[in-house]
Amino acid sequence: MPHTALITGANRGLGLAVAAELADRGLDVVLTARDFDAAAKAAAEIGTAARPCELDVTDPASVARAAAELTEVDVLVCNAGVLLDGGHEPLTVPLELVERTLSVNLLGGWRTAQAFVPAMVRRGWGRVVFLSSATGSFELGLWLGAPAYSLSKTAVNGLTTMLARQTEGTGVLVNAVNPGQVRTRMVPNAPRGPEEAAVDIADVATLPDNGPTGAFLRSGQRIPW
Repeated sequence: MPHTALITGANRGLGLAVAAELADRGLDVVLTARDFDAAAKAAAEIGTAARPCELDVTDPASVARAAAELTEVDVLVCNAGVLLDGGHEPLTVPLELVERTLSVNLLGGWRTAQAFVPAMVRRGWGRVVFLSSATGSFELGLWLGAPAYSLSKTAVNGLTTMLARQTEGTGVLVNAVNPGQVRTRMVPNAPRGPEEAAVDIADVATLPDNGPTGAFLRSGQRIPW
């Protein structure tokens, strides 16, 4: 049977492109969104390999309902994210924006992983992909122009390494992907199209059993944390 992949924030943009790419590779895909109708419309664009599910990564009850319904998820792509604080600086950014950003970008992915990864460990196989960014890399330099977003991705990178260590040797691989600047509603003038970036993400979501875990990857290559 084909593996089943769940993608958060998949009703448009990069998430939808990832779902389409994974469906093209023969996986069954579950497109999730906060609004079921939006998820259903996106799933219909892909076809019979896709199905919708309502899932709000900031709502524990929503995540729990999805996990109870979807017991066969083998691949988790934590794509849902927000950029709310562009143009702010660390000393002046409203902390309410920081809290909202961390709620989605960090805690949302963490909550979803807690809901779905233990079953992967029990079955002895799984792939987890966190969508990260170069703006969260200490080596490359955190971005002062959106400090909440940048720091949220640094935290996602840390979470990736911790979950990779916890699941090491279980058959579950956990990695973070930097897709680069992708042309979506978040960054409408970015040079890279979502379909191109989706290939990189799908490659990590379908790694072979001897693939890396606990890595920060860009176009299949390790990059510095």
